[in-house]
Formats: sequence, structure tokens, C-alpha cells
Amino acid sequence: MRFSFARKRFRDLSEQEVLALAISSEEDDARIYRGYAETLRHEFPDSAHIFEDMAREEDQHRQRLIDLHRDRFGDVIPLIRREHVAGYYQRRPVWLVENLGLDRIRAEAEAMEREAEQFYMTAAAAATDAPTRKLLGDLAAAEAGHHAKAERLEAKHLDAETRQSEEEAAHRQFLLTWVQPGLAGLMDGSVSTLAPIFATAFATQDTWTTFLVGLAASVGAGISMGFTEAASDDGQLSGRGSPIKRGFASGIMTTIGGLGHALPYLITDFWTATVIAIAVVFVELWAIAWIQNRYMDTPFWRATLQVVLGGALVFAAGVLIGSG
Repeated sequence: MRFSFARKRFRDLSEQEVLALAISSEEDDARIYRGYAETLRHEFPDSAHIFEDMAREEDQHRQRLIDLHRDRFGDVIPLIRREHVAGYYQRRPVWLVENLGLDRIRAEAEAMEREAEQFYMTAAAAATDAPTRKLLGDLAAAEAGHHAKAERLEAKHLDAETRQSEEEAAHRQFLLTWVQPGLAGLMDGSVSTLAPIFATAFATQDTWTTFLVGLAASVGAGISMGFTEAASDDGQLSGRGSPIKRGFASGIMTTIGGLGHALPYLITDFWTATVIAIAVVFVELWAIAWIQNRYMDTPFWRATLQVVLGGALVFAAGVLIGSG
């Protein structure tokens, strides 16, 4: 037997239900902040302290709400949560945010406070019952206080030197986990597939066959690079981060690098497709050189020599082999 569940609208909640909803929301937010603290504890202990203090602050507000509920409605608190109320703000799962780095976690915490404050302010403005309006206004003020408290905690735990150190560590982790393997994949996909794609193109002058070869070479290289990167280093000793993240970054970028100059061969006219593919190769190689210079601090002339010259040689080899 299946049961349908219709969510209540916020304006249909009683004052007791609004209070119960606020209590469960404060409890959820405290657990989220503790999850962030646990995620950051190893690499960013000072920021972890901030989220621990924010979680304790949420606990205090929850206790005040419970005390208020006990005074007005008794000890039995109705079971009502965010997902039970239509239009109520939702929280993203911790696992979805914690993998995106320190800055993303900080931004998410700020958004959490703003969403809660704005929701209560909007609800208070729409309320016609005076006690309900006061209750919602108090909750909005509490959420605004959370944001001010977070700023004070940052001032307490993060001096300028500590913040700079954490930001540098986060940037370095981003480079090691995402940029470096992604760049390696893009280079491999862009350069290693040049020879088979253009050799096939000039040998057959069949755009569909060339596209299939390019697709197979790109996908195959992406799978190979992804598994190689994931299996090469678990990240524990090197500090390069999750092997799964690195594997995805490397594999996806390898595939993209190869598909860039394979997709033009979906055009049926051979020379039109080839001219566009050559232009794409030119853009790809210069983009790789720019990324190396921008993120890996490689001198631009060296990056150009490594990538553009190397790619040009591979391209020439493919054309010569295909023409022969």
C-alpha cells in the first residue's frame, strides 16, 4: 500500500508548529556546522574551531526555543522538519559541500544564516496574528545574531596571518587535487589524440570514420588516464587529495581534450571539418600554455615550447602518416 504525503504550507502552521520547526532547524544547523568542523579539523584547525563555536551557538538558541515551547505549550514538541513544509528553505547535504573546499564551506555557512534570517523576516511581514509576527521576528533577529557571532568568531580565531596561511593551503590543495591532474589530462587528451585523428582524416578523408576514431581515442584515453591517476597515489603521504577526485579530473579533461578536435568531423565536408579541427587544436594548445602559466607558475615561453611545439610535432606526424 502506498501513502501520499502532502507538505504543509508555512502559513498554515500553528505557532506551536512554527516553534517546533525552528527547534528542528536549529538542531540540523548545529549538526551541519559540526560536520564542517570535522571535515576541516586536519588541514584547517582554526576554521574548525569557528564552526565548533557556531554549532554551540546553535545549541544555545535551540535550548532557548525549547524553553519557550515548554512555557507556552508544554514538554511535547511536535515532530516537524524542513522537508514537511512547502517552500521552507532547504540545506544542502554536508557531503555535497565539504568536497568543494574551504572557501565553499565558508560561503555555504554564510548563505545558511542569510536564508534563515530572510525567511523569518518575510514570514513575519506576512503574518497577521500579532503573537506569530513577534515569534517570527524574534527568530529573524536570532539568525541575524548568528551572522554577527560568526564574524566575531572569525576575528577571534583567524588573525590575518592564520587566514592567509589557510587560504594558501586551500589554494595549494585545489591545485594538487583538481588543476594539476586536470591539466595533465587535458595535455594528454589534446596532444596524444592528434596523430590518430589526423592520420585517419588524411588517410580516409571520411569525416564519419575520423569522428569515430577520435571518439574512441578520446574516451579510451580518458578512462586510462582516470584510472592511472586514481591508482598512482592515494594522496595520504603526498597530500594531493582524494584519488577519486583526481581520477575524475584527469579522465574527464583527457576526454574533453581529445573530443575538441574530433567533434568538427561531424561536419560532412572534409576540408571544412579539417580546417575547423586545426583551429580548435590551435586554441587548445594555447589554452594549455595559458593554464600552465596562470596556475602552475610555468614561464609562458617554456609552456609554449612544451605544449605548442610538442603538439605541432605530433600533428605533423599524424598528417604525414595519413598522407603517406
